Amino acid sequence: MKNIITVITIILGFTSMINAQEIKKSMNDVTIISVEQTPRAFTQKQITVNAGTYIFEVANNNVGKDVGFVLIAQGTDATNAENHIKEAYVTSVVKNNTKQTSKEVILKKGTYNYFCPLNETPLYTLTVN
Repeated sequence: MKNIITVITIILGFTSMINAQEIKKSMNDVTIISVEQTPRAFTQKQITVNAGTYIFEVANNNVGKDVGFVLIAQGTDATNAENHIKEAYVTSVVKNNTKQTSKEVILKKGTYNYFCPLNETPLYTLTVN
């Protein structure tokens, strides 16, 4: 009986180590895309990345009001909130001269648009290869 308990303990310990390594690896596979807003514009006019998991970091560079971040698939209606990729929203509005981040977003191959309705920016292009 002692041998069985020892074997089970070793297996559970090994399984825990594997899970911890997978979590650490997945955290390392997240890339931050930093974008900056100025009054009525993003300074990054176009972004190209590979498919993967990303966090958006949005900087408010003296816009003078709160800003946000919206990501949509290209060709969808930007005014319809149902088309917004909600994970890409910043976790709270970006106050003047501060930064905020989004949740993790899995980007698949395709073309997207990003914009800020609070700062009334045009649509910019994000291409995922």
